[in-house]
Parts: sequence; structure tokens; C-alpha cells
Amino acid sequence: MSHRPLMSALALAALLLAGCTEGSEQAAAPPGATRQATPDSAKETTGQDSADAGNEDREDTTVDPAAQAYVDAVAAEDLDALVDAFHSDARLVDVGRRFTGHDEIRDWARDEVIGGRLTVLKNTPKSNGTTLLVRFAPGGTGGFEANYEFDVRDGRIARLNLRYA
Repeated sequence: MSHRPLMSALALAALLLAGCTEGSEQAAAPPGATRQATPDSAKETTGQDSADAGNEDREDTTVDPAAQAYVDAVAAEDLDALVDAFHSDARLVDVGRRFTGHDEIRDWARDEVIGGRLTVLKNTPKSNGTTLLVRFAPGGTGGFEANYEFDVRDGRIARLNLRYA
């Protein structure tokens, strides 16, 4: 008795099953989950634990709008939008280097941020903003993890402190 037809049928079944489950990870994601926009990212973030999924007071599920404006501007490579996310008298500290006001922040962002890829790994809200754990890849490749601590006032970034994670 030959086992080849059985083996072929099992191999075909395995291939079909693999094809049916490929891509189902998106369908299995919890409501509100977002995928990172970068093609090499396999992480999903929901900003909430399954234990509090039914809690209607879910401030920690979304990034503060001012911080999100910064993240979006980096993704869009939009220098004007990035600068506009800050108050005109904002302070930015990049691993000890200090920049104050729109002009200095614009120069810094033009030279060091725009053209890079920023991936949010974790969001930790606080009363006046948020701290994001990010992976930043200058020039779009390589990169490092850092904590971006945003202090927000009146819907704009008043202070941003960047530290290596």
C-alpha cells in the first residue's frame, strides 16, 4: 500500500490551511488596534490592557493630540507641521542639548528629524501630556529607542525632553 497519496493530501491541506490563516492576524486584532505604518513592523498597539477593555474612561488608549501631531509630522516629513505642534516659546531638550522657540526647533528638526522614521512603541499618559517610548531611525534606517516626554499646554507642546531608553 502506497502512502504517497495520503502524504500529498496532507501537504496540500497544510498549504491550504496556511493560506487561509495568512493575513488573519489583522482580523484577529482587538477593536481599536492600530498597526504601525512602517512595512517592517509587526507590532500592534491598542494602548489598553484586556482587563480594562470595557472601561469607558480610556484616556490611555490614544496619544495626546499634540504629541500625535509631532508623530504625524515626522511621518509626513512635514517640517512646518512639526514646528506648529510646539508653542512659540517651547523648550526642547535632545539628550542634553537645548533648543528654545520655533526657529531653533525648526533648525533642529530640519537637520535631525525630518526624513527619519519614528515608531511609537508605548504610550504612558500623564496629567499634562504623555511619555512615548519610540524607535527613531534617522534617515529611515538603523535607529535607537528613546523616551520622548511631552509636556502639553493649551493643545501644543510646551516642552519636549528626549532621552535614550
